[in-house]
Amino acid sequence: MSGSNQFDLLRQRRFAPFFGTQFLGALNDNIFRNGLVVLITFQGVRIAGMDHTALANVAAFLFILPFFLFSATAGQLADKYEKSMLMRRVKLLEIGLMSLAAIALISKLYSLLLFVLFLMGCQSTMFGPVKYAYLPQKLHTDELVGGNALVESGTYVAIILGLIIGVETIDFSATTQSTLAAVLILVALIGYLTSRHIPKTNAVDPELKINWNAWQETWRIVRFAREEKSVFLSILGISWFWFFGSALTIQMPAYAADILNGNESVVTSLLVAFAVGVGIGSLLCERMSGHRIELGLVPFGSIGMSLFAFDLYFAQPQVATSTVASISEFLARPGSWRILADLALLGAFGGFYTVPLYALIQKRSKRQHLSRIIAANNIINSLLMVAAAVLSLVVLQSGFSIPELFLIVAVLNIVVSVYIYSLLPEFLMRFLAWIVINIVYRIRPVGTENIPANGPAVVVCNHVSYMDPIILGGSVVRPMRFVMYYKIFQIPFLKFIFKNAKAIPIASAKEDAQLMEEAFEKVDQELEAGNVVCIFPEGALTRDGEVQHFKPGIEKIIARRAVPVIPAALGRLWGSWFSQQQGGGLRKLPGRLFARVPVIFGEPVHPSEVTAEKLELLVRTLRGELR
Repeated sequence: MSGSNQFDLLRQRRFAPFFGTQFLGALNDNIFRNGLVVLITFQGVRIAGMDHTALANVAAFLFILPFFLFSATAGQLADKYEKSMLMRRVKLLEIGLMSLAAIALISKLYSLLLFVLFLMGCQSTMFGPVKYAYLPQKLHTDELVGGNALVESGTYVAIILGLIIGVETIDFSATTQSTLAAVLILVALIGYLTSRHIPKTNAVDPELKINWNAWQETWRIVRFAREEKSVFLSILGISWFWFFGSALTIQMPAYAADILNGNESVVTSLLVAFAVGVGIGSLLCERMSGHRIELGLVPFGSIGMSLFAFDLYFAQPQVATSTVASISEFLARPGSWRILADLALLGAFGGFYTVPLYALIQKRSKRQHLSRIIAANNIINSLLMVAAAVLSLVVLQSGFSIPELFLIVAVLNIVVSVYIYSLLPEFLMRFLAWIVINIVYRIRPVGTENIPANGPAVVVCNHVSYMDPIILGGSVVRPMRFVMYYKIFQIPFLKFIFKNAKAIPIASAKEDAQLMEEAFEKVDQELEAGNVVCIFPEGALTRDGEVQHFKPGIEKIIARRAVPVIPAALGRLWGSWFSQQQGGGLRKLPGRLFARVPVIFGEPVHPSEVTAEKLELLVRTLRGELR
């Protein structure tokens, strides 16, 4: 991506009206929902005998229930019809719903407000698949992370404003809530006007026949999502974040009232801290990922989520002894800044966690199924959000406190994260690579566009250090299969990493002829499957820093399966901690940490022109004098 950044999209018609439309929709959702929850919590409203703690969880359940019931239909409509038209119709529906909400607010019909909340969930259900399927149709691959980051951060800015407006427009001394009612209708009208400027998109599957059997179609679209393992596990990861976030944020009004001894302004400060954190974390994703879909941020995010959820428990494990009536009084009380910092950092690490997952789903899903896959995501999201509401009710009704609920959720996050990463080690591998290329060294890849976006290819590179596979793998978007000397493959700890990365151990014919033949067979299988395979033709780590003679194994690979070969070169790694001394041992003291390490990919070589000598010369030329 040439010098541009995510904020440039806000000046372009292909993105700006869409962004404004989804922003205003999220804003209205949160003005209404938070206004309703604050009314319930601080005016002593009881519906069907339920107190404010139970009603907060019931309200959350009613809003997310439609995602489970109607997402299958919404996904089909989004794939069949033109998306800007669908967005305009959804916004017209919002105007009608906000008018009904206004009547309920003015008439103090709280049961009707809960019904309107359910209908708003239906409207959001229709909008979700359209929103996320629109992005990959209008944005380039290297803009997906930035576009998703803007959508996520914009959503949480809308949450902040919705909190403030929802609370500030409530008049606790008045008999009706006419101001809140007027604001809801006004925002809905502006949102519709904005939606009229969204550019048209082509329907991806106009011949699709709508299956109105929601249950049958639900299982069908879940099967679509499961076709690509990484996509389905990303959906599970996103859904878990919604479980995690819901379990925490649903409790904020009761946490502020019952644990912190605060009022509605304290609720606002808590939720604003979380929302600001998510927004900042989302926006940082593009910079931290280098405009790429960087899955290494996902484990980084999950670690932070558990860490600060634990600390949130220890920040205020018992009921506060003093009462606060304003934000200033709350901030003046010891420990309050720690609570706000925990929530903000929880949100920030949540942004690191979710943005790459959304981008991966959009990139790896089949375009004609994308809206339905997003719908599958919404269905599973809703299931886990309902589960979060149910778990919260059960835990709290069982005598546990709200801080203890936070502790339980933190432990569950560790368990779920370990499970997901064990099923798809690519996340863990990308995390290790992200650490190496962003912390241990300063990696600046050049020529990554020479790696084909799809289809098989072989990368050949000089071999300088034990970190070479991680550096190369972290420098490109596509997963790479590495062929490496079996003794390196068997190094403790590194063996676990290499095995999970599906590395292929190889030996010389003298050492183990059978292992060598098995390695060539596995290479051919990976190429047949359309993967990228990387080999180090020198056969071992360099012991003097120079490029060694290339062995002819590459010629055997290409003779068996003709695929393009991309020469690559690593520089400035000789003398680093993970390179070898002249005697062959690992360096005892760190060296060249934080060094600028060039990773250069040359132009592909046609299979008919591949020879070991030619590739050796190309790699030497790419590396130059940067030993």
